[in-house]
Amino acid sequence: MANSNSSRSGSVPSTARYGFSDASRAEAQLRRVGWWSDAGPAQAEPIVAALSRAPDPDLALLAIDRFQEFAGPAWTELSQALADDVGLRGRLFGVLGDSTAFADHLVANPADWRRLRSDAVQPSTLEERTSVLLASVGADGDGVPGTPGGPVAELRGPDAVSALRSTYRGLLLDVAGNDMASVAEPSLPTMSYEGVAADLSDVAVAALRAALAVAVAELKRSGVDEVPVLAVIAMGKCGGQELNYVSDVDVVFVADSESDIPAATRLASLMMRVASPAFFEVDAALRPEGKAGALVRTLDGHLSYYRRWARTWEFQALLKARPVAGDEELGARYLEAVQPLVWTAAEREGFVSDVRSMRRRVEDHVPSELVERELKLGRGGLRDVEFAVQLLQMVHGRSDDSLRSKSTLDALLALGEGGYVARTDAADLVDSYRFLRTVEHRLQLRQLRRTHLFPPFDDTDALTVLARAVGLRSSGRNTAAQALVAEFRRHGNRVRRLHEKLFYRPLLEAVAKVPTAALRLTTSAAVERLAALGYTSPEGALRHIGALTSGVSRRASIQGTLLPMLLDLLANTPDPDGGLLAYRKVSEALAETPWYLRLLRDEGVVAERLAQLLGTSKLVPELLVRAPEVLRLLSDTAALAERDPMEAAASLRSAVARYSEPQRAVSAARSLRRHELLRIACGDLLGLMEPTTVFRALSNIWVAVLESALDVSMRDVASRSEDEIPARIAVIGMGRLGGAELGYGSDADVMFVCEPIDGADERAAVRFATSVVEQVRRLLGAPSQDPPLEVDIDLRPEGRQGALVRTLDSYQAYYRRWGEAWEAQALLRARVVAGDHDLGQRFCRAIDPIRYPEGGLDEAKVREIRRIKARVDSERLPRGADPATHTKLGRGGLADVEWTLQLLQLQHAHEFAELRTTSTVDGLGAAASVGVLEASDTDELVEAWTLAMRVRNAVMLVRGKPDDQLPKHIRELSAVAAALGYPAGVDAGEVVDDYLRVTRRARTVVERVFYGS
Repeated sequence: MANSNSSRSGSVPSTARYGFSDASRAEAQLRRVGWWSDAGPAQAEPIVAALSRAPDPDLALLAIDRFQEFAGPAWTELSQALADDVGLRGRLFGVLGDSTAFADHLVANPADWRRLRSDAVQPSTLEERTSVLLASVGADGDGVPGTPGGPVAELRGPDAVSALRSTYRGLLLDVAGNDMASVAEPSLPTMSYEGVAADLSDVAVAALRAALAVAVAELKRSGVDEVPVLAVIAMGKCGGQELNYVSDVDVVFVADSESDIPAATRLASLMMRVASPAFFEVDAALRPEGKAGALVRTLDGHLSYYRRWARTWEFQALLKARPVAGDEELGARYLEAVQPLVWTAAEREGFVSDVRSMRRRVEDHVPSELVERELKLGRGGLRDVEFAVQLLQMVHGRSDDSLRSKSTLDALLALGEGGYVARTDAADLVDSYRFLRTVEHRLQLRQLRRTHLFPPFDDTDALTVLARAVGLRSSGRNTAAQALVAEFRRHGNRVRRLHEKLFYRPLLEAVAKVPTAALRLTTSAAVERLAALGYTSPEGALRHIGALTSGVSRRASIQGTLLPMLLDLLANTPDPDGGLLAYRKVSEALAETPWYLRLLRDEGVVAERLAQLLGTSKLVPELLVRAPEVLRLLSDTAALAERDPMEAAASLRSAVARYSEPQRAVSAARSLRRHELLRIACGDLLGLMEPTTVFRALSNIWVAVLESALDVSMRDVASRSEDEIPARIAVIGMGRLGGAELGYGSDADVMFVCEPIDGADERAAVRFATSVVEQVRRLLGAPSQDPPLEVDIDLRPEGRQGALVRTLDSYQAYYRRWGEAWEAQALLRARVVAGDHDLGQRFCRAIDPIRYPEGGLDEAKVREIRRIKARVDSERLPRGADPATHTKLGRGGLADVEWTLQLLQLQHAHEFAELRTTSTVDGLGAAASVGVLEASDTDELVEAWTLAMRVRNAVMLVRGKPDDQLPKHIRELSAVAAALGYPAGVDAGEVVDDYLRVTRRARTVVERVFYGS
C-alpha cells in the first residue's frame, strides 16, 4: 500500500485521535508501514482504527514497525491482508496490543502471522494439535506416544526442545488470536473463558504427548529398547481443562508393574526434562509423599498410600485427576480406582475443618502488602471460588453424580441446578470467576510469564492497558483504569462474601458426618438405618422421606440434600418420628414460600435448631406454619432471644392501632401474638432465655393484646352512639397476669373498673364500659388455632354472679362491707395492666388497706385461709392426678408456694413495704430480706416455684396443649427433659427424681411456714 501525497480539504486528523500516546512517533511509524499520508490514514483507516482499539495501541504499532523492518517480502503480503481481512486485524492487533512475547515470536517467525488469517486452517482438536507437535520432531506413527509401538521422535536434545518450543508457541498464538480478536474488532465473535481454557489445556496435553515421544527416543538412545507401560495423570487446572496461558502442569505418573518402575521413572524424568524448557514446568509434587516420594509408583502403590497415609488435601487434589498421556488403559484403571476414595473422603474425621484450615494456610502465605492484588491466593481470589466449590462437591457429590465434574464452572453450575447453592449465588460466582480468570489470562499474555498479581492501583498506564484487554473502556464517569479497579474490587468482594457463606456453611459439617452409604440406600437398608438411628416407625419415616423428595423439582433436590443431615439431627431428639412428621407438615405448608428451603440449606444453624424444636415440641410446628417468618430468627440468637419484652408489646400495640374494625384489629393482634409466642417458645426450648424472661415476655404480649382489643372496642362501641365516650376504663391484672408470671397456656385473670368522664351519667358510663368489656371478651375468646385468649373475670366481686364492670366507688364499697379473706388475698396480685393508667393506679391505692391490712391478720383469718387452702387441695385436684407431680396443686407446687408468700404478705406487708409486690419471686426475696422468712427457706421455695412453672410450660410446649401434670409416658417425659435443658440421652426418670426432690423440700417449708406445723 503506497503512501499518498494528496491532501484532503479541511483539517488532517492527528494520530492522537486514535489513542497513540506520542503522536509524532506514531505518525512516523505509520508512515513507514504505509498507513499514513499527509491526508491522514486515507484508505488504511480501518487498519488504524483497529490498531486504536488494541489494548495498547503504542505496543501494537511498535510490534508492526519491528515486523516490517525484519519481515522483508512477507510485509507486503501482510499489509495487504490486513486491509482485506477483518479477522486477521482483530486477531493480530488484539495479540500484539497485549503481548510483547508474541511480538518477539512473530518477529522471529514471520510466517506465523498467516496462522491468524480468517481462512487459515488451525489445528483445533487435541488429536490435530498432537499431530502438529509430533511432526515438528519427526515422530511419525499411529500409536499412542510414550507407549510400546507409539511414535518416536527423530529429533533429540536441544534440537527437539527448540522445535517443540517454536511449534508450541505457534499453537498458543492460535488460541490467543481467537481470544483477543473481538477486542480490536468488536464485530468478531467473543471467545468464552471456558473455550480458551479448554484449548489451552488441549495444547498442554498435546505438548506432554510430544514430550513423551522425544523422551522415548532419548530412552532408546540410552540402551533401553523396551518402552515401559506408563500413564501420565494430569492434576490441577490441566486435569480440570481450565489451564492458563502460563502455568505449571501438575502430573502424577503410574507404572503398570514393579518391574516397569526403573524404566518408567527414567522415561518420566526425560519427559519432564524435555517439557520444562520447551513448554512449561511439569510439576510432580502432588504425587504420594510429595517431592520426597517416588516419582513413579504402580497403581497398587498409589492405592496403598491413599488408603493409609493420604491427607485430606490429597483427595481434594485427586478431584481433578485425568489421564492425559501414555498408556490409556492404565490411566483409565487408575482413575476408576481412585474415584471411590475421592467420593468417600468427606467421611474422614475432621474433613471439613481440614479443608478450611488448608484454605487459611494458603491465604496466610500471601505477603500482606500484596494480598489486595493477589488474583489467585488472596481474599476474594480464584482460590476462594475453587475451595468452596471443591468442598461442596466432595460433601454432596457422594450421593449426586452430577456434581462430579473436574471443571470448577461446570461443578458450580451443577451445584446451582441441584439446589445445593442458590441459583443467584452460583450465577454470581460463575460471573466473578470468569472475570478473574480473564484478567489472569491477560496479565500472563503480556510476557508469557506466570503471574497472578493485579497491577498496583496507582499504575494508571498498566491498568488502562489491562482494562482495554478485558473489554473495558473509558466512560463519561470513569477512565478505563478506574472502571477496571472498580470491577476488580466488586468481583473480589462478591467472591469473598459468597465464599464465606458457602465455605463456612454449618450444613457441610452436618452432611459430612452422614456416612456415604446412608446417602444412597435401598429401601431395606434405609429401614435398617432409620431403626438404628432410633426411629420407632422406620417405614413411616421412609414414607415421609419419599413424599418430601419425590419428583425432579428443585424443591425435591434441596430436600434430598437436607434430609440425610436432618434425619441424624432428629435422631438426637426425644421424638424423631414426630419431628420428621412435623418437618413434613411444615415443609408442605411452606412449599410455596421461596426462601424456606434456601434458609435451611444456607444457614446450617437454622436446620440444627429447627430439628431440635420439631423433635421436642408439638406447639412449635403448629405455630410455625402460621408464623414462618420466625424461622429467619433461628440464625440470630440476639433477635430470637434478646428482644426487650416491652419493645415487643409496644410494637404490637402500634401495629394494631392502625385498624378501626374490631375483627381485623384482633386478627392482627393474634397474628403478632402468634409471632411473639413462637419466638419466645423457640428461645425457651433452645435454652437461650431465662425462665423469668419467658414469664415476663408472655405476660407483656398478653397485656398488649388485651390493651389493643380494649382500645379498638372502645372506639367501636363509641362509634355507634352520637355521644362522646362516657367512661374511662382500667384493666386490673390479677393472678399470674398481675404478677407478670404467665405461662404458655395461662388465662388472663382480670377485673375491669370504670369511671364517668366529665360529669357523664354513671349508669351510662357503666353500660358503655360493660358493652366494651363484653366485646373484648367475645373478640379474644373467639375460636382460634392459636393457644386460647381467655379473659377470666371470676375474681371480681361476687364472682360469676357479679357485674362485669364496677366503678371505683363500687369496688371500695364492696370490699369495705363484704370483702372476704380470699378476696383480700387475690388482691395481693392486682396491678394496672391496660386502659386508663391513672384510674388503675387510684384503684390499686384504694385497695391497699384491704390487701395490706393494718396490724396484719388475726388468728381467725389465718385459720380461714388455711382452711380454704386445704379445701382447694382436696377438691380441685383433678381425679386421678398424682399430687406428687401436679405442678399447680401438688405438694410443693405453685399453689403451695404462692399461698405461703401471700399469707406472709397479708400478715406483714403493712409493716414492710418491700413485701408489697405482685411478683412471687420478688416477694419471696423481700420476705427473706425483711426477716419474715429464712433465706434458706426462700431458696427452697423459689427453686420449687420456678421448676413447677418451667415444667408446666414445658408440658405445654411438648404436648401443644396445657396440662399441669408431669407426664408419665417415657417419650413425653424425655421431651419435657429436653425442654428443660437436660442433656440428650439423660434418663427421663431423672427429671421426676429432681422434681420430687425439689418440691419435697419446698413442701417441708410450706408445712412449717404456712400451716405452722
